[in-house]
Amino acid sequence: MFESAELGHCVSDREYSVAEPKLREELLRAQYELLKERSFPVIIVIGGVDGAGKGETVNILNKWMDPRHIITHAFGEMSDEEQERPRMWRYWRALPPKGRIGILFGAWHTDPIVDRVLGKIDDAQLELALGEIVRFERMLADEGALLIKFWFHLSKKAQKARLKSLEADRETRWRVTKTDWQRFKLYDTFRTISEKALRETSTGYAPWKVIEGTNPNYRYLTAGDVLLDALQHRLGGSAAPVSRPAALPKPPLDGRTLLSGVDYTQKLAHKVYSRELEEHQGQLNLLTRQKKFREKSLIIVFEGVDAAGKGSTIRRVSEALDARHYQIIPVAAPSEEERAQPYLWRFWRHLPRRGRVTIFDRSWYGRVLVERVEKFCSDEDWMRAYHEINDFEEQLMEGGAVIAKFWLTISKQEQLKRFRERRNTPFKSFKITAEDWRNRKKWNDYERAVCDMIERTSTESAPWFVIPGNDKFFARIEVLKTLCQRVQAVL
Repeated sequence: MFESAELGHCVSDREYSVAEPKLREELLRAQYELLKERSFPVIIVIGGVDGAGKGETVNILNKWMDPRHIITHAFGEMSDEEQERPRMWRYWRALPPKGRIGILFGAWHTDPIVDRVLGKIDDAQLELALGEIVRFERMLADEGALLIKFWFHLSKKAQKARLKSLEADRETRWRVTKTDWQRFKLYDTFRTISEKALRETSTGYAPWKVIEGTNPNYRYLTAGDVLLDALQHRLGGSAAPVSRPAALPKPPLDGRTLLSGVDYTQKLAHKVYSRELEEHQGQLNLLTRQKKFREKSLIIVFEGVDAAGKGSTIRRVSEALDARHYQIIPVAAPSEEERAQPYLWRFWRHLPRRGRVTIFDRSWYGRVLVERVEKFCSDEDWMRAYHEINDFEEQLMEGGAVIAKFWLTISKQEQLKRFRERRNTPFKSFKITAEDWRNRKKWNDYERAVCDMIERTSTESAPWFVIPGNDKFFARIEVLKTLCQRVQAVL
């Protein structure tokens, strides 16, 4: 894969001086058009051989364009904060919003390659990591991002000469470290593993562009041309590639659903409730204080029918936790900042550190519920979201999270009763809105969406728990009991 990047590509100073001004002008024009439209982000991934000019090329791109609208991140060793979350967390935080350009040094491809070369992972683990990368980039492309991936290459001979040249110059010798020379000794292994990684992650929507790094003029102009062509192509109206879904799912022929069989008659007497509330709150408190829990995190997801008691149940859960170690994230319509990012971005940013708890009052499942029913997203978006959500939750669990997902449900008659009570009770009237009444008219559409959601995202390691809530006492205790069981199982 690197043969064409070892041919000695070269651009003379004269050729460069002629081409560079026009390229700069066109890049700057395209950048401002991107900023004006704000319809997609540009993500530039920088990888390659040490000494191949990665840093110099990024500096040139910042020089040629307006650096105020370019976000540059360099990823090195993971910080303590990053180590306590899933591996991809730090990359999600660095994604540029729509209209901006993000340049990412040593991004998500680097760690798997280096870890395989150093023997920290085996071939099977490398394959899993590369598969995760392909799915991540597919999701970014489906969300509209323009992905441009540069790999700057040097032959073994050229890399040795480059490192010696940098080391010999007083102004650049600081850039050559012992690690660089240690990795040079593993050049052949790095080349083999890197070729494999590039082949498996070079796709139609996110291809790698391998650039020979020996000649700076050639390197700069090639990178600039690739970036300009990609920008002009997308700005010219070419649609972002999207995954095409199959036919929309149909409801069962006999009308029976996962929710139609829920037993809403289950109840608890107040005396029993009070006793069990104290018991299970105390148990949850003790479990989250155990030393072993410091190596885990707990993510609790609450979804449910309007007026099903999510708020009051969340309060009973939070009462059992140390206020210093949990946060509650209420999820409403996305803000302007959140709409400028892939839809999972606003949830990645709130993931807890180890030893902490995050409670989501509504969650990423809005994509396959309200956004589906209300047509806030396309059919393609919500249908591919099932797989993306399962992948997201799998990454959370691999990062040490325990996930508990609750669907609180009540009968249609009980909902009407609670709506009327809220409307007629002054201190509860703020809880009922015109939107609640409007959503009620779409009860069947929401029920169908809920059943599809549970069927497609209830996995062995992150199952859904459907809690009947006609009796609030029963629902609260069922949630607390289930939480204790989920945490207990991993300690």
